[in-house]
Amino acid sequence: MATPAKQAAIAELTDKFRESGAAVLTEYRGLTVTQLSQLRTSLRAHGSYSVVKNTLTEIAAKDAGVTAFDGQLSGPSAIAFITGDPVEAAKSLRDFAKANPLLVIKAGVLDGKAMTAEEITKLADLESREVLLAKLAGAMKAKTSQAAALFQAPLSKTVRTVEALRAKVAEGAPAPAAATDVAAGGDEG
Repeated sequence: MATPAKQAAIAELTDKFRESGAAVLTEYRGLTVTQLSQLRTSLRAHGSYSVVKNTLTEIAAKDAGVTAFDGQLSGPSAIAFITGDPVEAAKSLRDFAKANPLLVIKAGVLDGKAMTAEEITKLADLESREVLLAKLAGAMKAKTSQAAALFQAPLSKTVRTVEALRAKVAEGAPAPAAATDVAAGGDEG
């Protein structure tokens, strides 16, 4: 039977798993307290970074229905619980790991789907949600502009043709019979 303190820790971790949209398991062996503080600061806008006990985390993950970390919880472990933009959080972790190679990204979970370290790196390579939405809006606006130009083209071509015919008639040049019928609005079919 677990002590009340351990039960409280398990309940807290279970809640963190349930409340976060994503979680990334890391190994921090060899990092200093200052480096861990820097990592926490870089993740603050998108979530939290917690050093965890492996056995308690394993129990909490099972309670929350997270199986992504099965067999991964060994050594000094910490988890980034992501409540904000998972792409920005993955970028923060990737950039920190590049600057501090002792941080090892082991596995993750995003919306209930298990992710490998390579998939987390690919997620970090994506552009942010706002940039992707802006690109989508720009593409949609361009398509509607193209459609409007396409629909206006036959009408504007007809107007230019009628104006050219009127100019010829005004100059006194004879216009073809069919063209004068169109310019005059007649329809002899």
